[in-house]
Amino acid sequence: MIEELKEIIKNGRKIVFFGGAGVSTESGIPDFRSENGIYKTKSEYGMSPEEIISRSFFDRKPEIFYNYYTKNLIYLSAEPNDAHKALAKLEEQGKLTAIVTQNIDGLHQKAGSKNVFELHGSVIRNYCMKCNMYYDVSYIMEPGNCENHIPRCKNCRGMVKPDVVLYEEPLDSGVMSKAVAAIADAEILIVGGTSLVVYPAAGFINYFRGNKLILINKSETAFDGKADLVIHDSIGKVLGSVTSC
Repeated sequence: MIEELKEIIKNGRKIVFFGGAGVSTESGIPDFRSENGIYKTKSEYGMSPEEIISRSFFDRKPEIFYNYYTKNLIYLSAEPNDAHKALAKLEEQGKLTAIVTQNIDGLHQKAGSKNVFELHGSVIRNYCMKCNMYYDVSYIMEPGNCENHIPRCKNCRGMVKPDVVLYEEPLDSGVMSKAVAAIADAEILIVGGTSLVVYPAAGFINYFRGNKLILINKSETAFDGKADLVIHDSIGKVLGSVTSC
């Protein structure tokens, strides 16, 4: 199946990659819903992770939100794995036109990818809620920039919010439109590292009208029967081997 994928990519153009948490787990970043995922853990506050990283909780208890968020959702030491590097290489070769990702870690850009649509935002970007001044992730991780765990704007002292889509918040309509357009225009769609159960993101696959739908995931998905090629294996191993020569 790896050889078949190599042939498809070799002869293909206008490839789009749609990825989920499985792409990042191989860089040491835990996912949310697996047995060892973030949602299976209990917070020190006696509340579920879903509640803590919701918009209403952020507004009510930002100090608890930030204490949890910085400990559990930010991994500054994480590096791009073979999947990230392979996709960046395919973009450099002019084969890959876009990456649509559910991940918030910024590893695709760190690997060198340029055209990345981040459906759930990014921990890398942060903005003051009063004056909209931009801050990178290192700013909010520095205790000296925080008051009771809450990062404050050095310009107006407003509260800084991560550019991450929290529970109860809608996806960015502009990002969604661009992601859907990229998928609809693709000739080849590679879906990797996602079980395709989180909506509305999982529904984006329905916009694909191209020639080849490829699914790469360690476990089965509800879309396996609709794919032209299904590979149940490590996304890094598969994509790394496809672009290794």
